Amino acid sequence: MVTSGNFASPITLLGPLLAELPAARLHALNAQPDLPLHDGVEPETTFVGPGFRRHPRLVYVPCRLSMVPRLFQGPLAPDVVVVHTTTPRNGQVSLGLEVNVLPAALEAARARSALVVAQLNPRMPWTFGDAVLPLEDVDLGVEVDAPLTTHAARPPSDDARQIGSRVAAEIGDGATLQAGIGEVPDATVAGVLERRGLKVWTEMFSDGVLALEEAGALDRGTPVRTSFVFGSQALYDWVDDNPRVQMLRTETTNSPAAIARQPAMTSINTALQVDLFDQANASRIGTRIYSGFGGQTDFTVGASHSPGGRAFMALRSWHPRADVSTIVPLVDEPVTSFQHGAVVTEQGVAWMWGRSEREQARNLIEHAAHPRVRDELWEEARGLGLA
Repeated sequence: MVTSGNFASPITLLGPLLAELPAARLHALNAQPDLPLHDGVEPETTFVGPGFRRHPRLVYVPCRLSMVPRLFQGPLAPDVVVVHTTTPRNGQVSLGLEVNVLPAALEAARARSALVVAQLNPRMPWTFGDAVLPLEDVDLGVEVDAPLTTHAARPPSDDARQIGSRVAAEIGDGATLQAGIGEVPDATVAGVLERRGLKVWTEMFSDGVLALEEAGALDRGTPVRTSFVFGSQALYDWVDDNPRVQMLRTETTNSPAAIARQPAMTSINTALQVDLFDQANASRIGTRIYSGFGGQTDFTVGASHSPGGRAFMALRSWHPRADVSTIVPLVDEPVTSFQHGAVVTEQGVAWMWGRSEREQARNLIEHAAHPRVRDELWEEARGLGLA
């Protein structure tokens, strides 16, 4: 069973559906904690959210987000697809806040005569682009008037504000942004409100894009393009029936070739660790899967090929909860991405692209690493032949 993920999961409908199945495998991206998982349900995903993280029956399938739709044509072919949509309008429904990999799942379901079920919610915003589906593609629709899950962003910490301001200083007028969610993207957006002609090409966005719109920073002649949305009710009200917001399927938003065609494409991603070879681990803590590849690889590659584009890796130099340096000699876990334009921490900007491996290591130690570990990193760098 494939279902809408993130903050758009059709919880009211999934509960009774799953209760009727003694055994099922439920595929959802970035699943939230409210999914109804009884003992017979195996949670499956290519990107682990808080609802599946540490689950004893988790089935994790490593895959770049741009490639996930292909899985539904082969090894992860769905028997049932359950989506969260608007109520019908002129023989159509809209997937609203969550397009993502769902069009591919729906196509795979229709190709094999699998069941498509929709939770029809009058509160779901109507969005355009690949979100719009003919009602005839839905086998069973159940109208459920349920409030949408919202996300309230916390004010960025001092470290996040410093990181965001350093990234923002590198973004000029007319750039295209991958605007995600979190402290650093929020702080970055706060630093570019005075820019003009900005464009958005991203796999997801939150309230930061609404702030850019209200500040007059966005290019009014270019649609805001994304694959899914979550944030405040004010954001949902803005995207509702707004033709400026184009919801695109993952194969489009996360295509490195499509990303590379965007002018001055600027991607901002984060990681758990970055090593002296500019390799980032954003997926695992030790041997335990924490999240997954997501779109980080897609956007790092795409932005690096964009005319005037750059891929930023932004993270704190010191992990506050683990109390360890995030700049390490060599990551032990599988690498999520590499060859970034720059690594940015509250300590400074370490430029990577076009530098020799020794220059990269030196820049990381001198400009990105926390001062308390620099001597240790220099010692390790000598052992790795980087100094």
